[in-house]
Amino acid sequence: MIATVLLSIGIVFLAELGDKSQLMALTFALRYRWWVVLGGIATASAAVHLISVGVGYFLGAALPTRAIALIAAVTFLAVGLWTLREHFGPGDDDPQPKTPKAAGAPFFVVLSAFLLAELGDRTMFATAALATDYDWAGVWLGSTIGMVAADALAIALGILVGKHLPEHAIGIGSGLLFLYFGAATLLGAAAPGLGAVAVAGLAALVPALAGAALLLTRMTHRARPAPPHTVRHPGAPARAAVPAAPADHPSPRPRSGR
Repeated sequence: MIATVLLSIGIVFLAELGDKSQLMALTFALRYRWWVVLGGIATASAAVHLISVGVGYFLGAALPTRAIALIAAVTFLAVGLWTLREHFGPGDDDPQPKTPKAAGAPFFVVLSAFLLAELGDRTMFATAALATDYDWAGVWLGSTIGMVAADALAIALGILVGKHLPEHAIGIGSGLLFLYFGAATLLGAAAPGLGAVAVAGLAALVPALAGAALLLTRMTHRARPAPPHTVRHPGAPARAAVPAAPADHPSPRPRSGR
């Protein structure tokens, strides 16, 4: 079993290098605490690989990967738009840092995103293939460790990058990356005949257009003149209202008494 665990760790770790899950882990590490992201990834990895070894060893059937990919694409697009809305809202010039609305449940956000992203991914098929020839428990344990180890590298990079970037830039970058993930997943599910280069190029248009639209909106918002306001020091008496004298009418002459 030890040999099976080590083999599964090596295969899954190498398969995850440069995969979208590492980019997702880096993106989440810019937004949430690293232990929350790592915990969500570990839980999702354990669940996905348990399903994959069950598919490969017990069932020998395939999951509806296209439907799962479409759900994942919609989820990524929604998270991306939600994140951009937080950082490009009406008060985007407020110097105070914004707290994400999903801050109360970041673990479930990470868990659901990775669970949907990894269902039907190449790592899942590799794990299912290993489970057909090796002990399923060893494959499940090794594949989970391998995926968590690969994504932990991306989390460490996200922590390093996040220390040198302002929170506003991190939020905008995270939202644009999620739009890219959603567009790429949607194109891969809707048009499986497209090559990887074509999918990457077309998917990159979505965050590019969204970023240009948001930049234009912000420039328009800044170009609006600010409403005039009067600063009055504390304790200063308020000015009394002085009625305006009529400009075009002569003052009436006083009548002489008789």
